[in-house]
Amino acid sequence: MSQNVSDTFANQLREMRTELLGQLRGQRGGRIGRAEAAADAREASSDDWARAETERDLAFGLEERESAELVAIDEALKRIADGSYGLCIDCGVAIATARLHANPTALRCVACQEKAEQA
Repeated sequence: MSQNVSDTFANQLREMRTELLGQLRGQRGGRIGRAEAAADAREASSDDWARAETERDLAFGLEERESAELVAIDEALKRIADGSYGLCIDCGVAIATARLHANPTALRCVACQEKAEQA
């Protein structure tokens, strides 16, 4: 992969990372931790405990998914740095640029991803 293409994806991944960190901070109520944010949410809606629990579970689920996305972004940035970005981790073939534009954290080419999903 050319340096210009790698730089383009690196910039895209850094922007995604910045946005994701902002979302995570927002979910946590700024600087407070998860436990404090959950306690605040519970207090704010103590009249509807079931709804508060559902909202808390949803927030934790979203945070978990976004944390996994953050790890995937960081791993993609490491692959750019070591020169392995854009190569399928299963077969070693170059991942289509269109696929990387759609999913810059992609680890596999389309064929190998389909096989992995069937397994």
